[in-house]
Formats: sequence, structure tokens, C-alpha cells
Amino acid sequence: MKKIFILIMFFAIALVSAQKNIYEHRRFDALSEDHEVLAIIPFIANLDLDNEVDANELANLAEREGFAVQNALETYFSKRKKRKKFNVEFQNIEDTNALLSQKGVTYGNLDIYTTQQLCDILKVDGIISGTLTLNILLSEGVPTTFSLLDYFGGNADYGRIGIKVSDGTTGKLLWKYEKGITKKTGKNTTELIDRMMKMASRKFPYDKEKKKKNKN
Repeated sequence: MKKIFILIMFFAIALVSAQKNIYEHRRFDALSEDHEVLAIIPFIANLDLDNEVDANELANLAEREGFAVQNALETYFSKRKKRKKFNVEFQNIEDTNALLSQKGVTYGNLDIYTTQQLCDILKVDGIISGTLTLNILLSEGVPTTFSLLDYFGGNADYGRIGIKVSDGTTGKLLWKYEKGITKKTGKNTTELIDRMMKMASRKFPYDKEKKKKNKN
């Protein structure tokens, strides 16, 4: 019974924490009224690894982590889209990356383009993007051995992730969710995204259930 209570308290605290780290534009409904398709682009990753690697290898590893988050987000949205949870479509990331490549947009120069420019290239209404700061390679998995104090104390900090949605017409930031990455948040990229998005699911602005509640 005590274990069940502890787990309930842990998830309740996690949910409150998730909501505190969420921003939504006050005019979200008006700015996103005509949104039909969003594109998920690779995340900009910054790595601070203990082991020494040269600049080229570090850049390659960062790129791999950025694409891993893009892939994990597509997987998450695809699963929930099958249950008709969203009122928008998500562009296939293979199409997204191909269209970017055709216009000379690479992972290395992705951050110099505006939201409006990217949406014009991709022919979408909005962009899902973000940043990733890591001191490990999340895509390879995080250590799974930890003490009870580590688990509830939030030790073993591996970095931070920020996910945002931006409007293609105005370029305005519509929604953002930030979260620290620890041993509690998932053993790899896919699990991290799945857990953190589930915590934020009631706050995700394109969720059909959230739309219904706002109208009521």
C-alpha cells in the first residue's frame, strides 16, 4: 500500500511540474485556427561529453541526437493520431527532411532559417522544433542502475530538452514545454519523449479533448 501511495505522489508531483514548465500563447486559438499540417524538424542538440572527441565527431553525434528526437516525436504523434487525439496532421519526417535537403537546408545551417521560411519550404502551417542539451548520448541509452535516493531526489542530471510549436504565418511561439533529463525521465530518446509528452498531453494545444474543454 505504501509503495502505491509513493507512486501516486510521484506522478502527481511530475504532472504539476510538467504544467509549470509549459507556456501557451494567450492568442493560441486565433493564431492556429487555420492550422492543418505541422512539420517536425530535427532538434538542435548541444553536447557536453566527458570523453574527449574532436569537433567533427561531436558535430556528428549532436546531429544524431537531434534526428533521434525528431523520430521519437513522430512515433509518439503517430500512435496517438491513430486514436484520433489531434485536430492536425503531422508531415512525414522523411518528406520533411527530403524537402529541406532539396532547398539546401542542412542540420548545420537549420538554425539560420526563420519559422516562416521553413514553413514555406515545407508547405506546412507550423513547425515543431526544439533544443536538446546533453552530457550523455541519450540515443544510446542512459545508465539504468540507481539508488532510491537518486530516483526521488532527481540526481544524475543528464541535461534538458525544450519542445516548441511556432506559427508559420507570424513566426510567433505558440507553445513550449521544457523538462530536465534525469534517470527518471526514460532510458532512451523514445521513452523520454513518450513519458514527457504524456505528462503534457492535457496541455498540448492541438489535443481534441483540450479544445472541447476550452469551448465549454
